Amino acid sequence: MFGRVLGTTLAQVVRSIAYVLLPTSFISLLAWATAGSATGNTGDPLRAALWIWLASHQVPFSLVLPPANIAGYLSYLPLGAMVFPILAIRSGISRTIDRLDHDSSLLPLARILFAVQYTIVAMLLSYFSSTAAVKPIWYLTPLFVLPLTLITSATVGRRLILAQAALYSSRAIALLLGIASIILGISIFTNLHMVKTLTLVLEPGILGGLLLLILNILYIPNAVVATLAYFSGTGFAVGSGTLVAPWSFHLNSIPAFPLLGALPTGKSLLSLFGIVVVVLTGALLASWTIDLNTKILVQSLVVCAVISAVIGYAASGALLTDAMSAVGVSPWKFTLSLITELAAGAFLALYLPRLVKR
Repeated sequence: MFGRVLGTTLAQVVRSIAYVLLPTSFISLLAWATAGSATGNTGDPLRAALWIWLASHQVPFSLVLPPANIAGYLSYLPLGAMVFPILAIRSGISRTIDRLDHDSSLLPLARILFAVQYTIVAMLLSYFSSTAAVKPIWYLTPLFVLPLTLITSATVGRRLILAQAALYSSRAIALLLGIASIILGISIFTNLHMVKTLTLVLEPGILGGLLLLILNILYIPNAVVATLAYFSGTGFAVGSGTLVAPWSFHLNSIPAFPLLGALPTGKSLLSLFGIVVVVLTGALLASWTIDLNTKILVQSLVVCAVISAVIGYAASGALLTDAMSAVGVSPWKFTLSLITELAAGAFLALYLPRLVKR
């Protein structure tokens, strides 16, 4: 029985990896053939495809940047790219369940074996794809790949029932991210000239322009989190020693990345009104849980803090050089500001009516 589950999950692990890796390899080969190469080594684009696959799982990279062989680090990776391995993992788990004839006694073992084997393969790929210049940090791979695989596999093949605290807190965070998405979209459209200018600076060509567009789309979730951090008052960084916030604006030169055309151009104290929106969301969270009990509200705020910390950590990191060693939000500041403002809104919703009555 164990052998059957092991063989079934291993086959689906390979299939799930190939589901993302093969199209990525094709795109990488096409880009390599279009750009040309001095060495003519087809192993380069294939290795690059492995790096892209690892990056979609948020695995960080240690770099040695030419020509001076300067040490670099890459951990600020596009959150939008995670959708591809998630879809592949879901497909693999679904086919595993079908191959095991929906035997409920085998499914827990199958989910665990799938996640473990997927993680081991990811570690091997990260280790053997290393070069002198680009080294995926293979020993950190399980910290990113294993939780992603376990959580994704847990949502397939059965009805997922969230606890009340998790349900309400996820709704609150999703509401804030949705509002931030709308604001980001408006900012992009009102700064199209700057976005176009940054694109023209790169002169990417037709294929390069298409790849640049895809990369910008994949980085949109990172920008949404940064937008939420900006309007919650903490702001975000675009390089070491920088801060873009409503009350402070310290920004050096920025990379020629079109999505950065939506950046503010200075201080904007009016944007602090966004704190009111977060406080009102906290009041809304209290109204959802007030009919239950205060314990559910406290648990919801705790879960909100956990979700905010995970999102803040995922949307921060380093981008190649020391000058860009801090990009995105500060995880602890982002978490502290959100939970403080949500808690303030919940407190006002609970106790302000009582004070008014008195």
